[in-house]
Amino acid sequence: AGFIKSPLSQKRLTQDSVELYCEAIGNPIPEIQWWFEGNDPNETHAQLWDGARQDRVKINATYNLHSTSSIHIANLTSDDSGMYECRASNDPDRNHLSRSPKVKWIRSQANVFVIERPDIKTHITEESGNVVLTCNISGSHFIKGHKWMYRGEPMRQDTDETASTSYIIKGKMEEHSGIYECIFITDVEIKGQVNISVAPQVTAYKKSEHGNEGDTGVLVCKSPSFPPVTAWSWHKTGQGDLKNASGRYIIKSSGNKTELRILKLNIEEDTGDYHCNATNSYGFGNATVSLRVRSRLAALWPFLGIVAEVLVLVTIIFIYEKRRKPDEVLDDDDGGSAPLKSNATNHKDKSVRQRNAN
Repeated sequence: AGFIKSPLSQKRLTQDSVELYCEAIGNPIPEIQWWFEGNDPNETHAQLWDGARQDRVKINATYNLHSTSSIHIANLTSDDSGMYECRASNDPDRNHLSRSPKVKWIRSQANVFVIERPDIKTHITEESGNVVLTCNISGSHFIKGHKWMYRGEPMRQDTDETASTSYIIKGKMEEHSGIYECIFITDVEIKGQVNISVAPQVTAYKKSEHGNEGDTGVLVCKSPSFPPVTAWSWHKTGQGDLKNASGRYIIKSSGNKTELRILKLNIEEDTGDYHCNATNSYGFGNATVSLRVRSRLAALWPFLGIVAEVLVLVTIIFIYEKRRKPDEVLDDDDGGSAPLKSNATNHKDKSVRQRNAN
């Protein structure tokens, strides 16, 4: 057996988690085991099993073309510091209780250092229309810089070595709620969390909606605020709360979004203002959506208007052509009469000449 991937030493904070990987090849495919030796001089190697340390240890292994194994330890404590050893062997007697294996277990080691998590104090202040977030770290640490993160995206980074860092947000708290992370860059990243919590800031997807009679109307509201909305409700002006059990109303709410569906829209009953209401641990908020229901024939009016315009235009053209044709026929008769008259005169003169000649 031989290793193609060995575990790497790591530094972690208490309450964090750590994962180590190990891969081995051989014919036949070798078995992989995990062993641990603590920092206590009197402590000896002990094999780790899946579910050890009050189920904080998880071991996964696959044996296909080669052996792959990983060990994951959650919610680290200072007692988890020590040397972790990945052992691999494909000797048939490797687990025999009395016979020693002909081929010894090969070993690959990694050290895990669990550092006590320092205390980070955070506070929020408002100054001149801006929001200032501040983090202060306790204890002595070799700080190499700071980072600020929001929703997984980096917002600012510096190389200051101070035990305090601040981040300025332009605007009101209601416009920038959420979870912000201040990170102190040391041998390990030490993270603090600043929460800007506000009452729900509810907005309607569309402030005005239109639907045709008999169709299904859909009204949507959302709230991107932190903390998330815990309860949504809908009511209509002059009607009160709308419930799913009413038959024509279907309400679907999930997290920071709610949707009201109204089946078989009715012009007289459903036209009006609808209010979506949101509640969280910091208060409540609402928004209004105006619904207008149109007749089924409403969509035909533009088409009928176009048809009417075409009919009027055709009628005007027809009348114009009807009046214009008699004039054109009269002009043709006048144009043809002149030659006939001229011909008749010529024949008369010719017959007079003939009589005189006789």
